[in-house]
Amino acid sequence: MNRDVVVTGIGLVSCVGEGIEAHLAAFASTEPPRTDTETFAPYPVHPVAPLTLDTQIPKRSDQRQMEPWQRLGVYAAGLALDSAGVKEDAAFKSALQLIVAAGGGERDVAVDGAILTGLREAADPGAFLNERLLNDLRPTLFLAQLSNLLAGNISIVHGVTGASRTFMGEESAGVDALRIGHARIASGQVETMMVGGSYSAERPDVMVIHEMGGFLLKPAYRPVLERGDEGGGFILGSAAAFLVLEAAEHAAARGARALARLLPVANDRVARAPGSVTASLTRLFGEAGVERPDVVLSGSTGLSDLAREEVAGIQARLPGTGIRATGDMIGHPMEVAAPFGAALAAALCAAGSAGEVAVTSVGHRRGEGVIRVVKA
Repeated sequence: MNRDVVVTGIGLVSCVGEGIEAHLAAFASTEPPRTDTETFAPYPVHPVAPLTLDTQIPKRSDQRQMEPWQRLGVYAAGLALDSAGVKEDAAFKSALQLIVAAGGGERDVAVDGAILTGLREAADPGAFLNERLLNDLRPTLFLAQLSNLLAGNISIVHGVTGASRTFMGEESAGVDALRIGHARIASGQVETMMVGGSYSAERPDVMVIHEMGGFLLKPAYRPVLERGDEGGGFILGSAAAFLVLEAAEHAAARGARALARLLPVANDRVARAPGSVTASLTRLFGEAGVERPDVVLSGSTGLSDLAREEVAGIQARLPGTGIRATGDMIGHPMEVAAPFGAALAAALCAAGSAGEVAVTSVGHRRGEGVIRVVKA
């Protein structure tokens, strides 16, 4: 079977706000995104807009037991269910399957700091470290950080009780979540899927991790594709994006509006070498059947060498096509980059702003993807 797959629900949360309209307005704007340059100076970050959590996570007890990245994801998933018109449809949600792209949870920064400070003066650093890890890391804290807890919390809060899968692997996880979600519906294995992810960037631990790799831009925002020859870098952004996907026949049978059509997703994992990203994207555009999109939504991180190769790959296959970096709207949200691009592409098609949109994803260390979204 090779069934058409349509997007019937979109849930978006980022520094520009929540929902489809806020993000379409941000896409149409030339203003730079909301940026915090003080909290983690010298590293800027794009913080999530204030949310009224009660609207999507009614129980305060549920809110308290989640870390910020989980709250963002559960909130965006609720928006996607609202958008699809199935928030109160228990039968629909009982069959709805989940694919979530997620990282490894959040650190207890206070405990990390105390351990690192104590190690400096410990007579036996190894024994000190083992003792502190056993006594200071609460089991409940550890369990709350498991990556598949986002899918679990979506199930608990929203009553989505179909099978769930959690993918890890930074930017590639988001690409694969979309690829497999589409393939399972297109092949007739399932009728409905909800696909997406969430990322909290407002954390000192992730600043440390990515600065150790030399990946962060500092000290201020610059447009993603204009970050110079000094190596560039990314500005992390807190965001979440979920899409409700359905077989076209299933959506039509329940009278749902198809916002856009998602085509098969092409992905790659080339060994990084000069020119490899350009060659990979050129090939992936062919595999995805991209010919004349109205715009390319680039998930470029802002690392200068990768950005140059990505632009070269786009221009080689699609000369003259406009390129818009989603990082200039919301920053770089790691696993969420590809789902966000696909959701924004679907929103543009639904609004009549585009008939076809190509979305690219080039991971900061590995993984490439091309997603094609067309008008339903």
